[in-house]
Amino acid sequence: MVAYTLSILAAVGAVALTALVFRRVKRAGEDRDPNGPSAAHAGAMLSAMFLLVFAIAIIVPWTTADAARLNTHAESQSAVDAYWAASDLPGSAPEEVRRSLRDYVTFVVRDEWPLMAEGKMHPLGAERMDDLRGRVNELQTRDGDEEDAKETVLEHISAISTARAQRTADAAATPPEGLLLLTILTGVLVIVFPFLAGARPRGLAMLPLVATAALLGFGIYLTWDISHAFAGPLAVGSEAFQGALDEFARIAGGL
Repeated sequence: MVAYTLSILAAVGAVALTALVFRRVKRAGEDRDPNGPSAAHAGAMLSAMFLLVFAIAIIVPWTTADAARLNTHAESQSAVDAYWAASDLPGSAPEEVRRSLRDYVTFVVRDEWPLMAEGKMHPLGAERMDDLRGRVNELQTRDGDEEDAKETVLEHISAISTARAQRTADAAATPPEGLLLLTILTGVLVIVFPFLAGARPRGLAMLPLVATAALLGFGIYLTWDISHAFAGPLAVGSEAFQGALDEFARIAGGL
């Protein structure tokens, strides 16, 4: 934050120094016209800055939500693959592993998803995965087929844990620090700049400014509303895990 402040002060200082130098040049004239080159240049730069910051504030959450959505499908598919592979485990392990997978996915949908909208994860989720991994790892196999099944299930559980770790990061992800504040600041400057430049619109001339302010206000609110991957209009839903539960039911009914 200190570096950002210093860069702003340096830029302001450069403008002040330039203005002082050119003021001493007799050929330099004053520019007080709202339509003059100074106001036109500053207005264009402010608009460009706002569009740049606004685009970043939209694109970053959008791409985060898109990646988070794909990751939920990867996690749920790994759970389905583990559910299939468990059928060749020894003894009563298939039923136990499948029950644990159903409980985990149900837990994610019912208990964990509401917390993710707040950027949090339920601590029991990781414990459930660790417990399942440990129980599968301790299974005693009798032949090569059972050993292969055990290794396959462990691979899928590892994939679930990896995807879960990424989901944890996605739930806590937010746009870069200060980006929303900068969006608000540049948006406000774009709105008030005509007045700062000396323009005094009245009557119907105010309508474009009012419309611009309304649209900028909506856009700035949108950047705040979509800042979390699991909340707001871009919120990633639990459809992938609901589909995994349906797939569990289909597999259990068909085997």
